[in-house]
Amino acid sequence: MPQLARTTALRRAAVQAVRAPSVHNTQPWRLRLTPDSLEVHADWSRRLSVLDGHGRQVLMSCGCALLNAQVAIAAAGRTCRVERVPDPARPDLLARVVLLDEPPAGSAPSTDALARLDVAVDARRTTRTPFTGDPPPAALLVRLVGAAADEGAELRVLDAAQGRTASRLSRRADEVQDAVPGYRHELAAWTGGDVGRTDGVPVSALPPRTGRGPDTRGMGLLTGQDDPTTGALMVLGTRHESQLEWLRAGEALERVLLELTVAGFAASTLMQVIEVAETNAALRAGLGLVMHPQTLVRVGRAGEVPATRRRRLVDVLSETA
Repeated sequence: MPQLARTTALRRAAVQAVRAPSVHNTQPWRLRLTPDSLEVHADWSRRLSVLDGHGRQVLMSCGCALLNAQVAIAAAGRTCRVERVPDPARPDLLARVVLLDEPPAGSAPSTDALARLDVAVDARRTTRTPFTGDPPPAALLVRLVGAAADEGAELRVLDAAQGRTASRLSRRADEVQDAVPGYRHELAAWTGGDVGRTDGVPVSALPPRTGRGPDTRGMGLLTGQDDPTTGALMVLGTRHESQLEWLRAGEALERVLLELTVAGFAASTLMQVIEVAETNAALRAGLGLVMHPQTLVRVGRAGEVPATRRRRLVDVLSETA
């Protein structure tokens, strides 16, 4: 694989990073280029104060961007070292992706595995409608579990009964958050809206409102119209709860989403059940989880979904000579 020049490889990593998924397409990151690295910073001004009270989803969104940067560097024929949470004095600095002149011993297989996902960065979409068609093949699910493990997380495929439990708890989580002042206002502020915006979830990406189940426009939740036996439902988790683990969970999530895209499947994430303490605890108990769940992932076949808008690179990227 031909190598891109250092500056070109890092700049392309930034371009691919900002194409990552994020909660309600808030794009809560800032990037900084140095001569030998790309830094990923959290932009806490874009945190959803009601939906994401602890900042979990900001960190996971930035983790998705971090994974995309690694994929781009691998596709550029280069290798890198990732320093996560490298400076306690700079809490907004989540990771530094350092370009290496010489690949570490034994890095080729992992680099190749990431490089082949580069074509999926642009093609990946979040699907917020019910899925149809056959479930993912067992071999793909096994590959997804391994991919999540490579990124430091655990992925478990749920059976039909567990899917029904998750569906019930998702509806309960929506009811709980619906009673929180400001919740619906915050949801409305980031879904639909002005077509000229460069963030948020556009109307074209929202499911039709059927009047069944809770109003989950733009949330990708399981509602009364969804059959948990269609496609597959998975839970992604980590061993501990910490900002570092949330960042790693985001990397694992994006790795899974890109693997699914390459295989021709669609996906969406379900976060409310995780953010509400009552349903989080019930989910762990109901599914018999030892790990801490960070998101549910719906997987299946779906129709064409338009790309969501993105902020300009110049608005999120700074450079240091």
